[in-house]
Amino acid sequence: MRWLKPNLRGSIFSLLGSADPAAAQTLQLRVERIRQSMLDCLGDSGTHLFPQLVRKIRFATDALGLWYARGDLMGALASLHGEAVARAHMGHLTPLFNGLLPASMTARTPAPARHATTRPADLSGY
Repeated sequence: MRWLKPNLRGSIFSLLGSADPAAAQTLQLRVERIRQSMLDCLGDSGTHLFPQLVRKIRFATDALGLWYARGDLMGALASLHGEAVARAHMGHLTPLFNGLLPASMTARTPAPARHATTRPADLSGY
């Protein structure tokens, strides 16, 4: 495992995190887009009925904090509009997190079921 990247610019800040201010700004813009999308899903009635959730979303410091707020948002949306609508909203939010979280954190979608075209083996002889 490499501890030091070969393209370090010699700055201590490169060791601590992103030294590129443009990348940090892009990251912050993406987090703000996710935050606003989550608040838009709640709408006016949701923001009045779930003020703690609104605070949790507004004060999340990074994409990981917003990722963990998804469960509460799903519950709030399900109570407001039903589970089918809540799942549709979550389906639109989840791709916004691509590239912001470790691969192990993102939801895995199940593979489509395959229909068997051959007959199962005859096991009557066992």
